[in-house]
Amino acid sequence: MIQGSCHCGSVQWSYEGVPDGATACNCSVCRRYGVLWAYDYENEGINVSGLTQMYICGDSIEFHFCPTCGCVISWRAQRASEDGRKRIAVNLRLAEPSVVADIPIDHFDGLESFEDLPRDGKCVTDYWF
Repeated sequence: MIQGSCHCGSVQWSYEGVPDGATACNCSVCRRYGVLWAYDYENEGINVSGLTQMYICGDSIEFHFCPTCGCVISWRAQRASEDGRKRIAVNLRLAEPSVVADIPIDHFDGLESFEDLPRDGKCVTDYWF
């Protein structure tokens, strides 16, 4: 299990297991936040606890952040899929660096093509510095 929290500790998240990749997205929101996402489903592989505020982008995505220190915690689908599950992603930059260091980076072009791009061999540790 991987755990993360905002800077002040008011909001925590947990990710069951280890994700096979950390997504770096270049969309107009993610590039500003500088986040690295790990995806799963709410209250299944990912659990978030603590009070958050949200910024709703468009008609499908909520970005949750700590109202005290401002750290971006998670991305959450506004609507459930056909099977009733809600997709969610947590910001791996809120975990301890040594725990997520070796997770490979996946690139997603959320700005133009809305497609996954090939891996370039980098991992989370390459993004810390």
